[in-house]
Amino acid sequence: MNPRLPRTRRRTGAFLVTAALLLGTGAAVAPVSAAPTHHPSGPKPTIVLVHGAFADASGWYPTITRLQKAGYTVIAPANPLRDLNGDSAYVSSVLDTIEGPVVLVGHSYGGEVITNAARGHDNVKALVYVAAFAPDQGETALRLAGQFPGSKLPESLIVRDYPLPEGGPGKDGYIDPAKFREVFAGDLSASEARQMAAAQRPASVFGLDTPSGVPAWKSLPSWYVIPTADNVIPAAAQRFMADRADSRTVEVKGSSHVVMMSRPDAVVRQILAADRATRR
Repeated sequence: MNPRLPRTRRRTGAFLVTAALLLGTGAAVAPVSAAPTHHPSGPKPTIVLVHGAFADASGWYPTITRLQKAGYTVIAPANPLRDLNGDSAYVSSVLDTIEGPVVLVGHSYGGEVITNAARGHDNVKALVYVAAFAPDQGETALRLAGQFPGSKLPESLIVRDYPLPEGGPGKDGYIDPAKFREVFAGDLSASEARQMAAAQRPASVFGLDTPSGVPAWKSLPSWYVIPTADNVIPAAAQRFMADRADSRTVEVKGSSHVVMMSRPDAVVRQILAADRATRR
């Protein structure tokens, strides 16, 4: 795998250990750390976009449109949302089918998945976290949730039983449709938020207690997009994880958890920055 690139600007000061659970243009994009200037050569990477819980790959449509217009091949697989190990293995199997370089992008819980799926894939050149979790080894979403209070997600969750293939009930988590916009998509229109709430894909609650493996961000360069009005994974938690991963970071002021839908240009800029900095 590629060695991590040196950061061009570090944050100073300590970040309060706060915020989060599970788990995704504008003039209000504040750069926190900048990627080095680089004039890329060689083939463009395939961009792989991994969605998180309570959503599906359609949330990436604005990002996909912009990347395809820029000449990139884009794949947005369906994240199974059953458990971290199985979800990561599935995305890893998608990576197995791709020839050439890859920039791997995760939103929300999809950040946990890419952290694990990238291991063992030498063609993955960069990780991009979009309003996402970037866990360290042994961490779980539930543990992070306990360490970082402030999310509006816990009180909005509806848990429903579903039958497991081997027998017995599993437990799926949904966001209460009446609270979906406030929690998940505050800067989308009311009609868009209602559509997302109706079509949301649940996450298995049991999967949230699966410890993460050795994180790929320890050996790969990473980029982060932090929406400052995220009510699922508060910005303070994302800053903590981004700083720990030595990520190059931008903050999108006033944006919600679905920053890739409301401010797709900001997300695309970070993906392009990752490509420019790592393409050889």
